[in-house]
Amino acid sequence: MKKLFSPMLFALVAAIMIVPAAMAVCPVCTVAVGAGLEGMRLLGVDDVITGIWAGGLTLSLFFWTAGWLKKHNVKSVFWQIIVPFVFYYGLLALVYALPGVEFGAATLWGIDKFLLGIIVGTIAFYMGARWYIKIKRDNGGHAKFAFQKVVVPLSFLIIASVVFWLITM
Repeated sequence: MKKLFSPMLFALVAAIMIVPAAMAVCPVCTVAVGAGLEGMRLLGVDDVITGIWAGGLTLSLFFWTAGWLKKHNVKSVFWQIIVPFVFYYGLLALVYALPGVEFGAATLWGIDKFLLGIIVGTIAFYMGARWYIKIKRDNGGHAKFAFQKVVVPLSFLIIASVVFWLITM
């Protein structure tokens, strides 16, 4: 097993180092949101809060893909914006196709909790990403502190999570 692990680890590290980075929304931010999402599901957190992080992760992946496509000279709005948006949110909608998952089983304000969370998380992440861009523009094109690009959108997701945790507790 150890002999198999070393070549696989080497191949993984080599592949990561070869892949060019797309910095529309940084990969660290996307991984942080994904880790938060999986951690919450494992801890049994309410669906609305899990949906907030799923919406943030999905929008982050959308921004990342759109930025990569733009960097690779894809100029069509259809391929740069519409297709990735429909693809990622379509994948997220497949959650309801899983066995034991029923749309509308748990609702808040008459809306499925997970769907409500996705909407709130998407809006929160978008607002955080836009606010970061404004801060950077107002500061001469530079962030005010290290990893601000990660901290600002994640802080919006954390605030939205706390608000909905208080509502649902």
